[in-house]
Amino acid sequence: MKYLAWIGGILLIFAATAYGVFFSPLGNSLIKPMVESKIREQTKLESKLTKFSLSTSSFEIVLELNSNNTIKIKGDYSLLSRAFQLSYEVGFQKLESLEPFTLTALRGTLYTNGTVKGSMAFMKVDGKSDIGDSHTAYYVELTDLNPTSIIAKMKDAKLSSLLHTAAKNPYATADIDLEINFKNINPHTMDGDIVLKSKNGNIDPKYMKSDFNVTIPKTSFSMNLDAKLKGDDVDYKYDFSSNLFKIATSGRVVPQPLKTDIKYSLDIQELEVLKPITGADIRGALKLAGEAKGDKERLAISGISDLASSESVFEAVLKDFELASLRAKIENLEIEKLLFMLKQPHYTDGLLSMNADISDARSDKLDGKITTKITKGLLNSNYLTKAYEFKSAMPTTTFDSATTTMLNKSVADTKVVFNSNIANIDIKNAKFDIKDGSLKGDYTANIADLNKLFFITNQHLRGALAANGEFSKAKDLDFTMHTNIAEGKIDAKLHNNDFYADIGSVKTKKLLYMFLYPELLDATLNAKINYDLTQSRGTFNGQVANAKFEKNQPFDLVKQYVKFDMYKEFFSGDINAKIHKENILASLDLRSIEASIKIKEAKINTKTKQIDSDITLQAKKNVVSATLKGDIDAPRVSINLEEFMKTEAGKEVQEKISKEADKLFKKLLK
Repeated sequence: MKYLAWIGGILLIFAATAYGVFFSPLGNSLIKPMVESKIREQTKLESKLTKFSLSTSSFEIVLELNSNNTIKIKGDYSLLSRAFQLSYEVGFQKLESLEPFTLTALRGTLYTNGTVKGSMAFMKVDGKSDIGDSHTAYYVELTDLNPTSIIAKMKDAKLSSLLHTAAKNPYATADIDLEINFKNINPHTMDGDIVLKSKNGNIDPKYMKSDFNVTIPKTSFSMNLDAKLKGDDVDYKYDFSSNLFKIATSGRVVPQPLKTDIKYSLDIQELEVLKPITGADIRGALKLAGEAKGDKERLAISGISDLASSESVFEAVLKDFELASLRAKIENLEIEKLLFMLKQPHYTDGLLSMNADISDARSDKLDGKITTKITKGLLNSNYLTKAYEFKSAMPTTTFDSATTTMLNKSVADTKVVFNSNIANIDIKNAKFDIKDGSLKGDYTANIADLNKLFFITNQHLRGALAANGEFSKAKDLDFTMHTNIAEGKIDAKLHNNDFYADIGSVKTKKLLYMFLYPELLDATLNAKINYDLTQSRGTFNGQVANAKFEKNQPFDLVKQYVKFDMYKEFFSGDINAKIHKENILASLDLRSIEASIKIKEAKINTKTKQIDSDITLQAKKNVVSATLKGDIDAPRVSINLEEFMKTEAGKEVQEKISKEADKLFKKLLK
């Protein structure tokens, strides 16, 4: 008995000590700082307990998270049965100051109060709230702190207030009623329903413009959702109706693991209004209806649409939510409307049709075929002239095209046939590698009337042109062209902004004819051109052979005064030029057996068609110097008489003039 008395005494001392530490005012004052420290650690706020009272059967706590944000809890509990009954009151007057704790931006106020009864194993929460300026009542049952049953009724919640609480501008207003009745929310045994209704909905154009850069007219809307959850199934019907768009969808969804069998329809008068939801910067009208069936392993989505006034159908298969295959058919899509929807300039009209059959849509294992056709194509000449700053108006241009693309792993191999009233282009092989973004292919081009390119070249041209070559774009841009022209050939290459051309055995007379220049020279030309497109600057270095000249004033003067026919001579030599935009500085040095022609740094302006040049003609031992100025087609020719008179021909002319003057003088003296 003595030992039992000792043990009982010790236990009594421990009990008294525990009571003194935990449940007495002194004990509360010792525990309070530790509790405050833990709360501050968890909330990351300067939280403090303005009231902390804990006894063996009751407690009362007032926690100030920070200024104007307070939580009050008080009630009774039993240590032995672990049961409790408490009331709570949460008053947040400044939600934005709680971001370190909530980790999300909030604004405004929130008030809720209620009671909690039960134990840690099972408890009931019964409360009310003013969230979104509503009248909200809720009842929640928790088992082992996990919600198992929820009943909630929200009446007349204001959407603008909810957006404000979520730190969003009130770009929409509406009155919202929400009823949630879940007898069981445990996975696989769900039993309940959700009913959501909105009325008096309006979208504010001012905030749609400032927040999303979307311009819309005044828009009213309503929304209804009726969902029933049973076991793993969710049967629902959802309708959204406004003066700009209508969305309707219904069917059955199994959230986990995902299975779906639904129908959907969209009738959208203005796609821009959906930008806050979709993030897509598109506009215009769209109708779409279809079905979605399957699960995560295989989800088939099909639909029909009037995209850009077309007749379109598609079926896409997703595996693990990634596109696996696609079949689509588009007929008579109006390109102008598609460009409008994509907010692109109206640079062309036409009707586009497409067939796509992609059996494997994985980016590294592509397998399929896509064919497109454009008919009744018409380029917007006015827009393109302004956009590309053409110095003359682009002519009316009609076109059609057909494209076939074969997909093989990461490569898209495309064949293109493009026909227009300006040029016809065939691309037999253009390979685009999706992995590295490189492009490589070949082409042929036929231009029936070169003068139709005046808006690009600023140079009137005659005749036709056929060319072929290769192009590639990876790190650098490379483009080649090969053409037979003026009984010769030209091989050209563009490397980024550097243009090179080799001219071989071209007949100058035919080339001058093509450029509408006077056909003064009939020769064979070989030359090289180097030109920098960014600086519009380059050089021309050429050699001519067997050159014969057509009738011209300088040669006529030589024939008249020197008594030498330069038209019978065959010349060979060099032609060089420096090019800067429309200005050309040209030099020429041609020789025959008994004559020569030299021009040094003649100034030619291709825009104004003006020439300013000094020319030196030598016939045997006679030299004639002249200047050419004015219009390049008919320049003014001035002879340097002083230099001419020093030549043998000049002396003969002087003697002739002297004899004639002497005869005239003798007649006057008779």
